Amino acid sequence: MAYEKQLRRRKRSAIRRVWLFTLLLSLPAFAFTAFFLVERRIELTPALLLIVALLIYLALTASALVEGLVRPLQTLSNVVSSLREGDYSFRARGSGSPDALGELAGEINALADLMQKQRVRSLEATALLARILEVMHAPLFAFDRENLLQLVNHAGLNLLGLSYGRSFGRSARELGLDELLTVPDQTIHSFPPSPTRWLLRKAVFRQDGVPHTLLLLADVSQPLQEEEQIAWKRLIRVLGHELSNSLAPIKSIAGSLLARVDGMNVDETTLRDFRRGLGVIGSRADSLHRFVQSYRMLAQLPPPKLQPVAIGPLLERVVLLEQRLPVELDPGPAATLNADPDQLEQMFINLLRNAVDASLAHGAKPVRTSWSRGDAGVVVTIEDRGMGIANTDNLFVPFYTTKPAGSGVGLVLAQQVARAHGGEVRLVNREDGEGARATVQLPLAERRSA
Repeated sequence: MAYEKQLRRRKRSAIRRVWLFTLLLSLPAFAFTAFFLVERRIELTPALLLIVALLIYLALTASALVEGLVRPLQTLSNVVSSLREGDYSFRARGSGSPDALGELAGEINALADLMQKQRVRSLEATALLARILEVMHAPLFAFDRENLLQLVNHAGLNLLGLSYGRSFGRSARELGLDELLTVPDQTIHSFPPSPTRWLLRKAVFRQDGVPHTLLLLADVSQPLQEEEQIAWKRLIRVLGHELSNSLAPIKSIAGSLLARVDGMNVDETTLRDFRRGLGVIGSRADSLHRFVQSYRMLAQLPPPKLQPVAIGPLLERVVLLEQRLPVELDPGPAATLNADPDQLEQMFINLLRNAVDASLAHGAKPVRTSWSRGDAGVVVTIEDRGMGIANTDNLFVPFYTTKPAGSGVGLVLAQQVARAHGGEVRLVNREDGEGARATVQLPLAERRSA
């Protein structure tokens, strides 16, 4: 408002100066008219007519100057004021004139066009940035120098489990992200109870001259698990090769010695001890050989031979193979997978065997199996009523098992089969009571081929 008042005063002062300069230009004419009138060289009536004519000429000249100079400047001032306020629709007239005002009007119009294009580009870039942030799967957060949240995308809200209104403007400590602001860049973090591991990327930017901290979290769970599996496979290959080379001669030597025991000239007790010891050596060699072969199978899993597979009949076959405990199979919608039926069957057999083992160890309660179809594909669920999972961090680590006679291969093999088909296996404790829930997510045939 003060600027507008000041602008009006400047406009009025400019018009007054035009009138003043016009009057000063007419002063010699008025002075000569007064001199002739005083010297009686001209009569009063012609003198008055001359003065009136001079006043009319003065008014016309001043008006012409105002319209030709002041009004265009006022128009240019209004255009510049509109640009300052963010309105780029006004343009100055007279930009085609070959004079200084025309050149000034042309430059202002060119400036208005440039600012309008930049504004459109800025709006488009802002809309594109908002769209990119919306579709990003990586959580993104921006905090100001007071550690208050100023920007978050949809993935970040999902990670926080909050709405935009409840998260925006809150401190990093309240959101549980204060540690990320102090740790170095490119470090691995997790947010229990979720097993997902995130790689932190940090950057600093300025907005309105104020420094902000940008945090980007990238899900590296699967790449890290793949690296771990590659390392395990290499270790298994080396150990399997060395153990197999050692077990074969041990078993052969034990068998040869056992065949020669009967010819030894010793008492019966000593013969019995020799037979028992050599039998134990041969038996343990066989057991270790089978143990090594199971891990070598894990390390040498062949790629799946894809073909259309109906999920319903496949689960029915798997359920019929389990006879130790009743398994309830809830019917689901028809769904076809593009998968290797042999590998899928072995995967579900392993998962169902684990569920039945857990239920048998805790009251022999029935196991329930079902499947559903959604946008992400087919989700197969196997629920037991066992004791649940005590250590979820090592579920898919080779060599790890909680069973006395387990080898630690079943879950790892199931996860490898699922990932080879573009899916994922998850095993969690049930929220509605005792037991665990295994879920297998697999893409539909049309989604995988699309």
